[in-house]
Amino acid sequence: HVSYFFENHSSYQVFCILSLFHQYPALLHYSSENELARKISRISESLMNGNRNAHSLRAKLTPFFSVKSLVEPLQMMADSGYNSAEILGDVDAAMTCGLIHCAVSFHSISDLTGLQKYMVILFHQMAKHKRVGALHSVMSYFDSVGTLIGNGKSCSIDGRIDGHKEGKTNKELYQIAEQIESTYLMHHVITNQMCVHCYFREYSLVADLFEKNRKMRTGMNNTGAKRNLDFSHVFFEGISALCLARNTKQEKWRQIGENSIKTMTKLVEYSDWNFENKLKLLQAELHYLYDCHSMAELFYQASITSAREHKFLHEKAMAHELYGIYLVENKMVAEGLEQLHQATENYEKWGAQKKADEVNDFIVLINLTVDLWKQKTN
Repeated sequence: HVSYFFENHSSYQVFCILSLFHQYPALLHYSSENELARKISRISESLMNGNRNAHSLRAKLTPFFSVKSLVEPLQMMADSGYNSAEILGDVDAAMTCGLIHCAVSFHSISDLTGLQKYMVILFHQMAKHKRVGALHSVMSYFDSVGTLIGNGKSCSIDGRIDGHKEGKTNKELYQIAEQIESTYLMHHVITNQMCVHCYFREYSLVADLFEKNRKMRTGMNNTGAKRNLDFSHVFFEGISALCLARNTKQEKWRQIGENSIKTMTKLVEYSDWNFENKLKLLQAELHYLYDCHSMAELFYQASITSAREHKFLHEKAMAHELYGIYLVENKMVAEGLEQLHQATENYEKWGAQKKADEVNDFIVLINLTVDLWKQKTN
């Protein structure tokens, strides 16, 4: 009887779907019922897919879908409700879905060039409809992607909007976020800057962003909720802090690194798919800091395996690179060079040609150093 009632009363279906979707983020935010939240999410999606209002529901509920990045494979989140919103002619929903697609894709997909092309299309749409806030956030991702690819040229935007026609850099966007007091934009900018600086091993610059990030979070209303955006910076902060701890011997960096590992350990409870490889790489760096070399090697290798199995090509590249650096610094140069070549190959597949070129330059420097050492000893 319940099944018959559900199938023949569309308003009741919509009510049930909306209720389930609102329960889902609440369970994640305020409790530890991760498995129950996951089941509710899948039930509500199944109900929605068979509903005649599916496009409308998907377009409106995409912000709730973004919370799923804590428990579901991140690559699944890249397929947002943008197409549904476009079919309905819902501009606001389409722009929100497009922004979420950019944010999720930047940290999950293996095609930066394709993402860059998508963002150019989104630029024109946002400029056309005068969606300044969303446009600024997408510009932050565009600038970061361009820096990694190496074609950091700004994008010309059809139609003047907010007094400019060109894409802005993250530095300019940070100033805008300060002026309009937008913690939402500032979080995108800070996290993207941390990401890029971490990949280029500019760890002191990542450290400069630590305090900015903490000040921003202090100024936000703290409800005690667990939000996916609050955790997106943890990996970059942890890697940077542990490398700085090893290079500077300063206790504060070790503490920050260990705190990042504690947070990432909790995240693995939400989703080993999304966070396992990150945790293992952080643990590898911590073991290296403590000179536990056999454990460090095991965790570097485990991180590479996990990133490959869970389809995080860019993080697999980083794991190869850091493992290669570890091996070179511990006088296993041939093995280290092999890992660095693997890193270059994976960065190129990702589309991060500028980063791949940087690793290649590092390989050349290592070979020159080895040759000079051989000449000196002979």
